[in-house]
Amino acid sequence: MAMINESNVNKEGSLAKMKRIALIVLGFAVLCFFVGHYYKIIWLKAFSEAAMIGGIADWFAVVALFRHPLGIPIPHTALIPKNKDAIGQNLGNFVSDEFLIKEKLEVKIDEFNFAIKATTWLSTKDNATKIAGLVVENLIPGILKTVDDEDVRQFIQTQFEVKLQEMNFGEWLAAGLASLSKSEKQEQLISNMLKILSEELHDNKEVIREKVKKSTPWYTMGIVDKKLADGIFNGLYDFIDQAKVPNSLIRKRIDLYVVNFIEELKNSPEMQQKVNSLVIEFTQKKEVQDYISSIWEKLKTEVTTDLEKGNNSKIKMSLTTMICNFGKNLQEDPVMIAKINDFVKIDLLGILIRNKKAIGDLIAHSVKSWDKEEISNKLELEIGKDLQYIRINGTVVGGLVGLLIYAVEQFL
Repeated sequence: MAMINESNVNKEGSLAKMKRIALIVLGFAVLCFFVGHYYKIIWLKAFSEAAMIGGIADWFAVVALFRHPLGIPIPHTALIPKNKDAIGQNLGNFVSDEFLIKEKLEVKIDEFNFAIKATTWLSTKDNATKIAGLVVENLIPGILKTVDDEDVRQFIQTQFEVKLQEMNFGEWLAAGLASLSKSEKQEQLISNMLKILSEELHDNKEVIREKVKKSTPWYTMGIVDKKLADGIFNGLYDFIDQAKVPNSLIRKRIDLYVVNFIEELKNSPEMQQKVNSLVIEFTQKKEVQDYISSIWEKLKTEVTTDLEKGNNSKIKMSLTTMICNFGKNLQEDPVMIAKINDFVKIDLLGILIRNKKAIGDLIAHSVKSWDKEEISNKLELEIGKDLQYIRINGTVVGGLVGLLIYAVEQFL
């Protein structure tokens, strides 16, 4: 919109300038008339009189196209405003009947080679940067402002839950454990787990003693508490120590338990459902839900912060590179070039041809909907500058013709 307004301002400036020049030329003719009349220069009077007549006549003709000269409703003036409906209809008919012709357009499309032109344009960095700029300055901020944050958060949560329901975490876990069991990492993992268990048991010794103390009858007077707790500790330590030995009976039982657990995960829908339920139950916790909801806010903040960097925006630079590469890759793909050209030639051209009457009617309707003064101003803005040359030429040529008539008269 800013570019259009700037263009109109430039056109208005050029039109006003040409009007001033035409008026100055006519004013010069008037000055010559007074000089010739005062000093009795007959040939100058002949020149200036004819020049004034030609200049004023052509001024009248030019102005009469767009409005009533001096605001006086003289017949056959303001031709464009009076005939705007007919102009619009004729323009629409011309476009649909003379321009939208399949055979002509096909030849032009083949000559133009739209795909090559478009891909060459896209692969130029300056053009790619312009497109990326439009996206990051208008499209993305517009989308961020338009979408409702709560709707997006709800959408993310809903999609997250749907995807979780579709996944079989039991199968995934079974496949992971099966792969682990076939490597030496299983033994290392079990050893690490036993080590951690032993350390946790040691660190929580006093907690366990307190629980044992609370569990024994009051009449024992705490005498058996220490022995009972020590017995539990010694038994657990002994179990863990034996389990740490690779070929011990306990270790083999643990390995067998792991194998049976994997097989059950593989073949038992009930076990798989339990695993899935545990995962889904975990994701329903408030902390997890809050984290999922915050994804959109974090993403939106990151995008907004990046876009504010202007030319240093990573999104803009990535889009520029992507557009350039897209254009270059298409240029090197003759099959895609042919498909794009065929699409333009067959599909888009077919749409235009099938709807050419509607296009003509649309043009005619658009022109009819314009205000009379609006269409007059639009057309004068587009062609008025050139029409001012008619006024200038009328003044100059009129003066020369007047001079020629005077010369012929003197000769005869």
